[in-house]
Amino acid sequence: MRNLKKQEGARPWYRETWTWFLISLPATAVIAGFITYWLAATTNDGLVVDDYYKQGLAVNQVIARDRLAARLGLRAQISLRDGQITVNLAAASGSLPEIIVVTLIHPTRAGEDQKLQLAGHNGAYGGALAPMAPGRWQVAIEDESRSWRMNGAADLPTETTIRIESVNSDS
Repeated sequence: MRNLKKQEGARPWYRETWTWFLISLPATAVIAGFITYWLAATTNDGLVVDDYYKQGLAVNQVIARDRLAARLGLRAQISLRDGQITVNLAAASGSLPEIIVVTLIHPTRAGEDQKLQLAGHNGAYGGALAPMAPGRWQVAIEDESRSWRMNGAADLPTETTIRIESVNSDS
């Protein structure tokens, strides 16, 4: 049997820098994969709706609701202050409903959306409002039967008053 001698100057593999560098590349990919899996499993993006096909078919109905609001000459002023929402609604023709539905929509976080039913008379409506994160918010106002709709937007917290005027888009 030959006597194997250690070569002079040779170090064990675990003391070589390049060995650890080469091991770190796939190890980093494995760790990143676990982090990605954890993020996908624990968070909800909220961007995809289950009934996208039905919503696509309903586009013409939505346009008709916007046009009805324009024919009625609806105008709204919304105030978002101190945990309260007030809506002043006016119509050029027709009567105003006793209950309106106001939907505050965050563009990327569906969990922060708020849908409020506000009661009022003579076009003045009000109610409590949950805290809202800073950023751009979409606002939709509809009557309770959903026959008309108005849309607007606001950058919170800088814009606390939103004015929406329905415009006829029959072009």
